[in-house]
Formats: sequence, structure tokens, C-alpha cells
Amino acid sequence: MSSHQANHISFGTDGFRGIIARDFTYDVVRKTAQGMADYIAYKYMRMEKPTVAVGYDRRFMSDLFARTLAEVMAANGLNVTLSSTPLPTPAVSLLTTKGYGIGVVITASHNSHYYNGIKVKQNGRSAPPSVTADIENYVAKAVPMKPTGAPVPMKDFRPAYIEYLNSRVNAAKTLAKLPGPVVIDFMHGVGAETASIFNSKNVIKLRDRHDPLFGGMAPEPVEKNLQELVAAVKKHKALFGVALDGDADRFALVSDKGVYMTPCQTAPLILEHLLATGKYKGKVAQAVSMGYLTKRIARLVNLPFEETLVGFKYIAEKMLNEDVTFGVEESGGYTWKGNLPERDGSLTALFFMDMIVKTGKTVSALYAEIEKKYGKSAFIRRDFKLEKAIPNKHSFAVKIKKKLPKLLLGHKITETNTIDGLKIVLDNDWWVLMRPSGTEPLLRTYAETDTQESTKKFLEIAFKLIDHK
Repeated sequence: MSSHQANHISFGTDGFRGIIARDFTYDVVRKTAQGMADYIAYKYMRMEKPTVAVGYDRRFMSDLFARTLAEVMAANGLNVTLSSTPLPTPAVSLLTTKGYGIGVVITASHNSHYYNGIKVKQNGRSAPPSVTADIENYVAKAVPMKPTGAPVPMKDFRPAYIEYLNSRVNAAKTLAKLPGPVVIDFMHGVGAETASIFNSKNVIKLRDRHDPLFGGMAPEPVEKNLQELVAAVKKHKALFGVALDGDADRFALVSDKGVYMTPCQTAPLILEHLLATGKYKGKVAQAVSMGYLTKRIARLVNLPFEETLVGFKYIAEKMLNEDVTFGVEESGGYTWKGNLPERDGSLTALFFMDMIVKTGKTVSALYAEIEKKYGKSAFIRRDFKLEKAIPNKHSFAVKIKKKLPKLLLGHKITETNTIDGLKIVLDNDWWVLMRPSGTEPLLRTYAETDTQESTKKFLEIAFKLIDHK
């Protein structure tokens, strides 16, 4: 996330972010651009330098920050092309499989309007931690070159992205066959820039207007921000509603009954539909903060199952190097085999439209089948403020682990996972994850049981374990 020191930027779970005019300034953008150029010069010393595509979202000054970044990289002799329009982050990831060696996006994703940030893309996904760590080191020492004044070439990259989406799901054909309306909430984000793929009498668009203030709320597709979408689904008797975040890589689902579906409920719908085609035999990879329904599905059909650190880049790495059928993370990032190893909100929306057309069933009917077969899921995430930051996640996890009782909520503990905080799993698959931020005095807790009451109890127990440390 953000750093208050102008001479040090840190790429967190996905990119560097900071408050505009405080942590995120023209100077920081120039320094970062130079650091990236220095990294490229060193990394590709004896090889042809990669071409660079620069995109940006709809935030305040994103276009100007993107131009500044592109000009500094171009001054270093790099072949840079700047997007002529705001662009979804997955579109920039796509460009890194279409002739561009590196993609850079000016975006703060789902954060509030006063943030901006930078994401780096490579091989169709977020640059891996080894690359971003190297870039951070070069940025710290960078002395930005002065732009030459020559204009940076610009291009409209939207058609390439729309073509990619259509190659995965034939949008026009699917939209025409929808048995009723679908509501798409763009949350004033960049997904609306390629919304032409959803042009149909069957699609109702919300908050697609360009508003750098995002209507006064963070463009994050979580339940508290989706009241307008829920109301529209009910009003129009829609098949379902979807929401995309500020840079259009995250996806949220609202059922035909106007019920917000958590990622732990959305993921099994996707996985079950994929497996029904009979084409998929690979691993299910999910963030350690995800649920047990996908695990139960994998178990039933004997698919390998693995949990990763939180951050889609860890799933992307698995998808590039292993046979992975389905990848998912708790904040609403989904991808599956045959796509880029990247989360993509618009593609997931098309997938659900296709699912409804092919099954002839509603989202609530499909989910009722999941519940009947695999059980219920009540997932809650809660962030607690702490007095001071916990600097070492692993030692924190080991300390708590040592003092765990034999039983929690009347069940035996069968697993304790310390890859990213501490995840405690009970003998009936119920689980709680305690994950300190590392950079700020914040503890993220996640839990899933089969009722809201039990999940709330589990979170309270978890917090007490920390309180008395």
C-alpha cells in the first residue's frame, strides 16, 4: 500500500498506492518511472528491451500521471505506447501477451477517490514479487531523466480487449439469448470504458458515467456499497446483478432475489459450472482467505486443491506454471483455465450470463443446488484496529497457535495454516483467519461457518485470542 516516504515505494498485494498530493505525486511517478527504466536497462542488458504499454483508470489526474510516467520511460530510450483512453487493468495485462513486454497502469483499484497508484503487469498478469522487489530497489536510487519533449505515441487499446472478451464468450449471441434483464453496476469505474460489449436491451447499466469522486464512495464491490444495485435487481426483476470495482478486475454478484453473494458463495457457482463441461481436470488454487465450498467440490471430484498467500499474483504464478482449472481470491478475483492468469470483472460477468443461458436456471436456483450438495456458507470479514502494528506475521501466528485450546465452538482443530497469518480449520471445515496488516495497526479477520451467528461467534473468539496475547 502507501508509503509516506517519497524515496521509498512499496508494491503491496497488488501495486503501490498512496494519497494524491501527499504520497502520490508527480515526483513519485517520475522516480518510479525511472526506477522501472533502470530495472529494464539492467535486466535486459544484452537483449532487446521490452516495449511498454501504459494505461490508466478514471481517477483524478490519472491521465496526466500516466503521460508523465510514459515520458520519463521514453526519455530512457524505451519504446512506450500510451493508452488514448482510460482502460481496465485486465486490458493492460492482455497487452503483455500481445507484443508488449511490460504493462504499467495508473490506478488505485478499489480505493477511495483521493488515492492513486501504480500496478505493473507482465506475461498477462501482475508482475511477480521478485520483479516488484527489484523495481522497488531501483526506484529508491532513481534520478529521473528529463523528458525529451517528443510526443509519446498513443493508441486506443479497447478494441483488442473487447476482441479478447468475445473470444472467450460470444457476447452478442449470449446477450440475445438472456431470458430477462441483467444489471451491471460499473461503480463509475473504468469498466464502463468497454461497456459497449454489454450493449443490449437485456442489460441495464448503473453508474457508468465518468465521476472521479465515484459518487462519494470507494469503488469497491462489497455489500455495503451495492444498495443501488440490489434495489435495481429487485425493481427490474433481473436475472442477477453484477458490480465491477474501480479498475474492473474485481467482480461481485447479486442474485435474482436481490441477495448479495459473498465470494465464498460465488466461487462454487463458477467452479461447479466449469466442471459440468467435463473439460477441466486441474488444480483449484485459492487464497487462504477463501471458503470451504470450493474445497468440498475439489474433494468430491478428486481435484488437487491448494491455498496461497493473499494476493492474486500468487494464484497467477500457479496458473502460469501448473495445470490450474480455477483460481480465486476473497476480494472478488476469479479466473479459470483458457483465460489470462488474471482476475477480470467483465469476463466473469459474461461467464454468468453464459451460465444462465446454458443452464436455463436462476442464480438462486443454482446456488440452492450447491447448498444442498455441499452445505451452507456464511462468510464474514472484519477488520480490527490495533494499538500498534504487528511487524512479523509469522511470529504472531506461532504465538497464537501455541495457546489454542483443543476445541473451538465445540469442534476439534484439525489444521493450523501459517502461510499468511494464522488460519484455524475445524473438523467440520469451519475456519477463521487472523491476518495482521504488517504495515499498519490493523488486523484482518475472516471466518466461515454455516450460519451468520456461528461466524460472528468465531470472529469474537479469534479477537479474544489476540487481545490476551
